[in-house]
Amino acid sequence: MSALTLRLPDDKHQRLRALAKSRGTTVNRLMDEMTTLMLAEFDAETHFRLRAARGAESTERGLALLDKAAQI
Repeated sequence: MSALTLRLPDDKHQRLRALAKSRGTTVNRLMDEMTTLMLAEFDAETHFRLRAARGAESTERGLALLDKAAQI
């Protein structure tokens, strides 16, 4: 396991602490959950883009759908 130092403004740190407390967890666990969600989103987008690149004519349509979904 690795350690990561994160510099945040004090007010943002206090808000994260309040959020973690309201969820009954620690800031560390909250950050772990958020990074898991972000990585899953990145993996899904990467997978989609790879599949879209394999399609000949449907690439543009697939990327347009991805852009549309990102705007929601």
